[in-house]
Amino acid sequence: MPIVVVVGGQWGDEGKGRIVDLLARKARVVARYSAGNNAGHTIVNERGEFKLHLVPAGIFYPDKTCVIGNGVAVDPEVLLDEITNLQEKGIDTSRLVVSDRAQVIMPWHKELDRLDEAMRGDAAIGTTGKGVGPCFVDKVARRGIRVADLLRPEDLNPRVETALEYQNRVITGVYGGEPIDMSECIEKYHQLGLRLAPYVGDAQAVVLDAHRRGDTVLLEGAQGSLLDLDHGTYPYVTSSVPSSSSSGAGLGVGIGPTAIQRVVGVFKSYSTRVGNGPFPTELFDSTAERLRDHGKEFGRGEYGTTTGRPRRIGWLDAVSSRYSVRFNGLSALALTRLDVLDGLETIKICTGYELDGKVVDTLPARQSVLERVRPIYEEMPGWTDATSEVRNFDDLPKAAQAFIRRVEQLLECPVDLISVGPSREQAIIVNPIF
Repeated sequence: MPIVVVVGGQWGDEGKGRIVDLLARKARVVARYSAGNNAGHTIVNERGEFKLHLVPAGIFYPDKTCVIGNGVAVDPEVLLDEITNLQEKGIDTSRLVVSDRAQVIMPWHKELDRLDEAMRGDAAIGTTGKGVGPCFVDKVARRGIRVADLLRPEDLNPRVETALEYQNRVITGVYGGEPIDMSECIEKYHQLGLRLAPYVGDAQAVVLDAHRRGDTVLLEGAQGSLLDLDHGTYPYVTSSVPSSSSSGAGLGVGIGPTAIQRVVGVFKSYSTRVGNGPFPTELFDSTAERLRDHGKEFGRGEYGTTTGRPRRIGWLDAVSSRYSVRFNGLSALALTRLDVLDGLETIKICTGYELDGKVVDTLPARQSVLERVRPIYEEMPGWTDATSEVRNFDDLPKAAQAFIRRVEQLLECPVDLISVGPSREQAIIVNPIF
């Protein structure tokens, strides 16, 4: 049976959690492979609305094993709070497995994140301040603390002592901040380790054993591919690998690239971005406000799940999206929030960039160049009929069908799934993903 990867194709917030929740029905294992609690998924089901930051979206199915892979930066406090909140609402979390190889977000990571953003001033990246970036810095510098270290004081204590002695020098000497108390930190994270211990295990073995048995495995990405550390709009990117490229998804749970059969990219019917960085199709008019506030009264507007910040809004950018399709090796698209476009007289798609009088059809690597491009738009007629109750492609308004077909042409990939609302049943299956 296949291993299927679900990735965000834009700058995040595409609705991956909603798509994973839908596809998890046919999976046995659902595994998160990247990022940390700087990402968030909103799930709406018969039990209500849930905002997840670390726990995989498959947790709402009692027969699914949910895995937090080694590629995830885990904040134990956040994870344990999330588990408690789920349990209080009657959700069984006993089938959750946290990789013992995952990196741990420590107090100095959050402090360094805050101090570094402040020092950057106008050049700040626009991070969520959750400490994820500094955590991955320590991982690469080989001074990180892993989940396995939390389980035994004889492992945890010397690692915290070595790391914190160095980090306190940085906090006080470089940034002028206050040092973190060593003994308090060690005691606190020892207690967090005791609470987390029942969930810790060999996540890689869980995924590989399921694959060998022929069970379907769903790998869940977080954040968007255009924030990818290697392929995104650098330096305004995240510190992890949210894309599936270069086997990012496989590395994040400990499997080889040959085990992955399909990669599904999730794209909004328009574009959004949170934080700083170039955004060629960004809008600043009433259309942006309309798209941002659609469904706001139901808590569904374009505001960050993690930060609550208003998202920047723009038309669908086929140039950056096609780039994402190609480097992710996508085999199918899931197009979300089509219903948000209901009622617009005209819909625009960016089909190219204008740069110094020439047409550019690929995403420039240099930030200074990307900031200078101007979008070239193709206008398409909108539709007045509501799409939220439609369940078959042929029942969509003709203009909506034409829009979707044009997206397929421009992105060079078929649209197999269309979301027309936040609930599980508000979906149009054009072609089965599994």
